[in-house]
Amino acid sequence: MKEFAYIHDEKNSPSPLRAVPALASFSDDQLDDVLNSSSLLQCEPGDHIIKEGSIDSRIYVLLSGELEVRVGTKKVAAITRIGEVFGELALVNHDKRLASVIASTKAVCLAVDQKFLQDIHPREEDPDFHAALYEFVARLVVRKLEATSKRLAEVEKELRELKEAKAGAKPAAKPATAPKLKRPVKRAPAKVVRKPARVR
Repeated sequence: MKEFAYIHDEKNSPSPLRAVPALASFSDDQLDDVLNSSSLLQCEPGDHIIKEGSIDSRIYVLLSGELEVRVGTKKVAAITRIGEVFGELALVNHDKRLASVIASTKAVCLAVDQKFLQDIHPREEDPDFHAALYEFVARLVVRKLEATSKRLAEVEKELRELKEAKAGAKPAAKPATAPKLKRPVKRAPAKVVRKPARVR
């Protein structure tokens, strides 16, 4: 994976970034600061953009290509929409990454170092910038929660339909079984009754 400083024409954001609704949280000047503190990542298939268990302060935007999200060795999601933002929870929880994000094709991502942004815009000196930054993250989280809720509703519907189909199915006929043979009843031998001899 190769990393380069991101250089752009001020007041003229690239189209993939203009497609990110959450960036509407920033004014033009604030967005210029965000982009000027960013890097471009050129990824080959198999490159790790985020490693599970690592700690970093970057937020990422997909500019081209496709990525996959893995927990351990299991693929749990894909990132394929240009302009999609990921890794934003690093801004709010400052915790270890819960999943890996890996390039599944050649890809280009914008990496925004929000810690650097906070250094050049101290909270006490520029509360408006921090308000825009947290609004940006809040919009992203809301969009992802909406997508998750929609998917859960779809899964619940699929499960309900499966249960209804199973309940409506006729029970399978039981296989014929051979009749049970009765055990022969043992009878006690008949007693021989001897007639008394006649006296002549």
